[in-house]
Amino acid sequence: MSTINTNVNSLIAQRSLQQNTNSLNTSLQRLSTGLRINKGADDPAGLIASEGFKAQETGINQAINNANQATNVIGTAEGGLNEVSNLLNQLDGLVNQSANTGALSSDQVAANQLQVDSILSTINRVAGTTSFGGKHLLNGNLDYTNSSVATSAFSALQVNAANLPNNATEKVVVQVTNSATQGVVSYTGTLAAGKDYAGASAITLQVAGTTGTEQLSFAGSSTLSSIVAAVNAVKTATGVTASTNGTNLSFISSNYGSSNYVSVTALSGTFAITGGTGGKAFGKDAVVKVNGATAQASGLNVTYRDNNLDVNLTLSSGLNGGKTKTFGITGGGATFSLGATVNETDKASIGIQSVSTGSLGNSGIGFLNSLGSGGANSLSAADLTGAQNIVSNAITQVASLRGRLGAFQTFTLGSTISSLNVAYENVSSSESAIADTNFAAETANLTRAQILQQSASTVLSQANASPKIALSLLQNA
Repeated sequence: MSTINTNVNSLIAQRSLQQNTNSLNTSLQRLSTGLRINKGADDPAGLIASEGFKAQETGINQAINNANQATNVIGTAEGGLNEVSNLLNQLDGLVNQSANTGALSSDQVAANQLQVDSILSTINRVAGTTSFGGKHLLNGNLDYTNSSVATSAFSALQVNAANLPNNATEKVVVQVTNSATQGVVSYTGTLAAGKDYAGASAITLQVAGTTGTEQLSFAGSSTLSSIVAAVNAVKTATGVTASTNGTNLSFISSNYGSSNYVSVTALSGTFAITGGTGGKAFGKDAVVKVNGATAQASGLNVTYRDNNLDVNLTLSSGLNGGKTKTFGITGGGATFSLGATVNETDKASIGIQSVSTGSLGNSGIGFLNSLGSGGANSLSAADLTGAQNIVSNAITQVASLRGRLGAFQTFTLGSTISSLNVAYENVSSSESAIADTNFAAETANLTRAQILQQSASTVLSQANASPKIALSLLQNA
């Protein structure tokens, strides 16, 4: 049928040309942008999935940046602690040198004290100035804050890490179920009048403890008080103290716990000892529960660690008597967000205590600032054993803090970064599979669309010319 008003063949050709042109434009857009999905109409379901993956990529990438920044923070703190550690080792050498009084003049000791004062000042300066992004790291700014903590309960308390959801106070319940004890042996001989030994023979005792061994000789008929005085005079060398109560004479390990012991043996003469095995008795460690879970204890020193809490504490004599104490962790610490989303599970926290001279040491043996001029443990003190104990304790504290920070940097941050990198690769691969252009397939589509467009253009031209056939009919009329 030949018609003029409505050229159906032209309409068909026009429709095909439009479809081929749209297909060509889509291929050109995909090849030029590199994206298979440039608008929602390209793939509605794919767009939803792709945008979800993009959000994950953004979160993971930021988490990696957060972890890297946390690594820089810990590295900065470690650098300051390394310098403090070096200074403490020099301080230890000065204390040891100053104890050599037979070879040093008072002027030389005074010169050493000048160096000690300079070292203490430098430690305080490092503690006060080590910072990252304007935040001080070693002055106690990142230590945890506690409430309801009394010295009657703990001789020392250090919170290393704590999870505080929404900055809420975390309650910690410390329950002593069995007290820590010291090793104790006793003299059980019969005393003559005046509290002398039974008999008049001389005696030589070997007194040993965790620190060392000493031999003490006593004349016949020595009193209990004279033995006590002699044992206590060398308690620093042996780790053993003695006390008397009426006719009772006890030898006691200076410290608590299963690693501390007392041993008394008569090398000559008769001296009856009870307690322990063969005159040697060990102490016992405390049995402690923290929040209902059994903690690790060494004497009075308690360590507890789980996913939400890491704490070290030293029991006071009062709490060691089978008591219970509750305290709260109210805030503080350095908290880092290490996940693709902001939630409590993906946060990691660590406490960094102050390393100033007023914080290193403890209330039992004293603090590092007491080594300064005029202090109780300055180099002018008659006995520098206390000073060296303080320095040794400070060295241990700093080393322990460096170890915790190193473990946090290596395992918490390092492992997190590695895991996040793998997650980022997989999420990016999934997003790419949905949204990115497959150039091999799209190039083929482009070639097909170009050919079809040219073909449709040719056909449209012929279809537009076909009504002219009707004119031949009019010529014959």
